[in-house]
Amino acid sequence: MQRSKFALPSTLTLLSIFCGFSSVVMSINAAGDNPSYYFLWAASLLVAAAVFDGLDGRVARATNTTTAFGVQLDSLADVLSFGMAPAILAYRYGFFQMGSADHQLRYIGWAAGFFFLACGALRLARFNVQVGFVDSRFFVGMPIPAGAACIASVILSWPGGPQTVLHTYLFAFELFLVAILMVSTVGFPSFKKPPKSPKGRLWRTVAIVGMLSMLLIFQAKFILLFLASYILATLLLNIAWHMGWKGILPPMRYVTQTVTEPVNPSH
Repeated sequence: MQRSKFALPSTLTLLSIFCGFSSVVMSINAAGDNPSYYFLWAASLLVAAAVFDGLDGRVARATNTTTAFGVQLDSLADVLSFGMAPAILAYRYGFFQMGSADHQLRYIGWAAGFFFLACGALRLARFNVQVGFVDSRFFVGMPIPAGAACIASVILSWPGGPQTVLHTYLFAFELFLVAILMVSTVGFPSFKKPPKSPKGRLWRTVAIVGMLSMLLIFQAKFILLFLASYILATLLLNIAWHMGWKGILPPMRYVTQTVTEPVNPSH
C-alpha cells in the first residue's frame, strides 16, 4: 500500500492524457456526419482532462507522494491535453469547413492553432523553471488549462461551428489573445492553496457550491461567462496594481535562480 499510493497521482495524470487524446480522436471524427455531436464530445473531454489535471496535484500533496517524475509527467500531459488537443479541435471546428468560403481562413486557423500550442509550451517551460521563485498566490500568465477551457467553452456554447466568415475571424482573434495571455507576465490569481482561516474556508465552500449550482442551471454558458469574468477581473486587478492600489497585495517578484542547461549529447 505504501508503494502503490505513489502510482495514484500518475494514474490521474494518464487519465488526463487519455482525455486529451480522445478529444483529438473526436475532432477527427467530426469530419463525418453530425459534426456538432463530436465537437461537443471533444470539448467536454478537454474539461474532463482539466478535472483530472487538477486532481493529480492535490492527491499527490494530500498523500505526500510528490515526485520529480510526477512533475515531468504532468508537464508532458499539459502540452498534449491543453496544447495540442485544443489546437487541433479549434482548427477543425472553426476553420476547416469555413475554409471553403474563404481559403485564407484555413491558413489563418493553421497559424492560430500553432501559435496557441507554441505559447502553451513556452508558458509551461517558464512555469517549470520558476517554481519556488515566484509568489505561489498567483500564476505568471494564464495557466494553460484555463487557455484550453476558453476554447472548449466557446465550442460547448455553439457546437455547430461559426456560421459566418466574421465569426471565424473572431474565433481566430480569441486564439491569438488567449495565447498572448499565457506567455504574458500578467498575474493570474491561483486558487490552489486553501484559506487558512475558518472564515476563509467557509466562504470558499460557499463559492464552490454557488458555482456548481450556476453550472447546473446555465451549463456551458456559465463556463464561458466565468472565464470571461476571470480574465477581465485579472486584467483590472493588474491595472490597479500598476496604479498603486494595495488592497490586495501584488505578487512578490523573486530573483529567478540562474539555471545552467545540461548539454544534450544527442545534439
